[in-house]
Amino acid sequence: METKSPETLAEFGKSAARPSAKGLIAAARFWEPLRLLYNLLLFGVVVIWLVKTWPHFRPAMTWESLGIMTVLALLANVCYCAAYLAELLIQNASVSAGWNRQRWAVWVAGTLFAIVFENYWIADEIYPFVK
Repeated sequence: METKSPETLAEFGKSAARPSAKGLIAAARFWEPLRLLYNLLLFGVVVIWLVKTWPHFRPAMTWESLGIMTVLALLANVCYCAAYLAELLIQNASVSAGWNRQRWAVWVAGTLFAIVFENYWIADEIYPFVK
């Protein structure tokens, strides 16, 4: 009967899917500074909508709508956290060598999707209901 060394048994308990602390730190160093730019871009879209359609949105500027917009901004930041899911999946894949270059493409694609979604939400869900 073959016996396993203590080092092999210790490695057995570690999951291959478990992210390393070094990988999580690298991910946070990339994604978190870009969160500010992401939020500024989404805020810019809201400002453009307000400026271009000011007479229409003027009655909607209340304390209640400020609370609703705050919740929507928080939800946008929760959606930004999806980048960490992609990060963890790619870090554990065997093709992660070029991931540092592709992070920018993922960020741009995700931010563009958020801007398109925000425009849809304002145009279709909010604009028609403001009286």
